Amino acid sequence: MADGAGRWDRRAVLRRSGLAAGGAALGAVGMSQATWIADRRLPLAGGPASATLGGGRQQVGGGEVSVVWAARTARRLVALTFDDGPQPRWTPMVLDTLDRYAVPATFFLVGERARRHAGILRGRLGRHEVGNHSWAHRDLARHDAVEVHDDLRRAHDAIAEAAGSAPRLLRPPYGHLGGAVLHAAARLDYRLVLWSLQMVERQFPGDPAGHARRVVAGVEPGTILLAHDVGDARRLVALRGLPDMITALRDRGFAFVTVSELLRQATAPHPEG
Repeated sequence: MADGAGRWDRRAVLRRSGLAAGGAALGAVGMSQATWIADRRLPLAGGPASATLGGGRQQVGGGEVSVVWAARTARRLVALTFDDGPQPRWTPMVLDTLDRYAVPATFFLVGERARRHAGILRGRLGRHEVGNHSWAHRDLARHDAVEVHDDLRRAHDAIAEAAGSAPRLLRPPYGHLGGAVLHAAARLDYRLVLWSLQMVERQFPGDPAGHARRVVAGVEPGTILLAHDVGDARRLVALRGLPDMITALRDRGFAFVTVSELLRQATAPHPEG
């Protein structure tokens, strides 16, 4: 009996030691790891992971939502997209470059910024299209369906007013998809658009031409290319390299189209069998 009690005492000590060590390790890994662990406990039913809302009839528009990373096409088409704007610092520079080269693009706008900086967009979106990138760039994958819907609806109205046309495409911040995002997208009759190629500014500090060559080498027919017209100074490498990138892609036979035009020209997949 004494031996048994001793074994359990030792186990308790080891268990407590393990918990203490685990707590210390958690502190060492920092906030991101702690957030990841906490996210594993997010509620499923009714929470961010849930793609249904309550037990009644689901009010979800047409009843379906598609998610697009790229288009299936043999034609040399590429869609250039810009996230996070508009803001006075870089958006006008991007629009100037696109005007100079007659390149259409798709701007995924943040609703709060579109409302605050509507003047940047006025009269300048003739060849372009706009998409919804949330109201204030929160991570929508952390919020439930009601919160996500309200956020996107608010952004939708602000973007439509600022741009003069209503967005029909949605790109959630960080590309994070959750059930609540899918539910809200279906409810608002959005098409979800991610990307198949992204600017890699940090790999080419101070080298716009080198960055442009890297991006051009990665473009394939049907590519949706992600850029940003908001951010820190490192992103200027990509924006300053836009003329080289546009010229090089055109030299390779590529044509620039909006995302919606790219999807309209996409070919349907062949059925197997």
